[in-house]
Amino acid sequence: MGNKFENTEGITMRVMTLFFVVDSSGSMYGTKIGAVNEAINNVIPEIQSISDDNADAQIKIAVLDFSTGAVWLTPQPVDANDFKWKYLDADGVTDLGRACEMLNEKLSRHEFMGEAAGSFAPAIFLLSDGEPTDDWEKGLEKLKGNNWFKHALKAAIAIGDDANEDVLFEFTGNKESVIKVHTPEALAKLIRFVAVTSSQIGSKSQDIGAFGISDDDLSTKQVALNDQIQDFAADLNDADDDEW
Repeated sequence: MGNKFENTEGITMRVMTLFFVVDSSGSMYGTKIGAVNEAINNVIPEIQSISDDNADAQIKIAVLDFSTGAVWLTPQPVDANDFKWKYLDADGVTDLGRACEMLNEKLSRHEFMGEAAGSFAPAIFLLSDGEPTDDWEKGLEKLKGNNWFKHALKAAIAIGDDANEDVLFEFTGNKESVIKVHTPEALAKLIRFVAVTSSQIGSKSQDIGAFGISDDDLSTKQVALNDQIQDFAADLNDADDDEW
């Protein structure tokens, strides 16, 4: 019987890759992309510490930037201790469908998930402020058929009132993992929280069954992430801050 994780049966999972999927379309210009750049740059040392202190897992980082088309800023996942954030500019449209296609291509044992020591299911963090401008449903449908994506921890931030939360719900698979923010201050706080929390939860060791990781283990991790996101969001009051 085939392995859900492409013949990784029996291999101890040692690497957890945190994927940042970042919308850098024209509507992100100014304070939005600025807040994203500063927040991700500032959270990297915390992710490095989590990786250093974890006896079971090494954390790597991969970044997919999408606007008019999409591009990997990391040709391969980069060890958190070697990662440097490349500040993004904002321009173009919102080709989320193309981003989904490119993520699907790399979520493979022959690409980003091909560590010799094996991999934990990844954590995927999507940030977007608008409406997709391409055939996002076709691209996402392909991605949803990917077993690594099915088993990944997923979270998304809807930036501002123009963000299509329904699309982000479709990406993550549940409403509890999608949070909307309205200010640069709230965005920065939430990016830090989600990046740190998903790294902590995603890199925890668990029993490995005949198919790599049991569905129950992965479901428990996603529920734990959702609960912590919702608790944090309930305490995140950005009403007094300046909106975009």
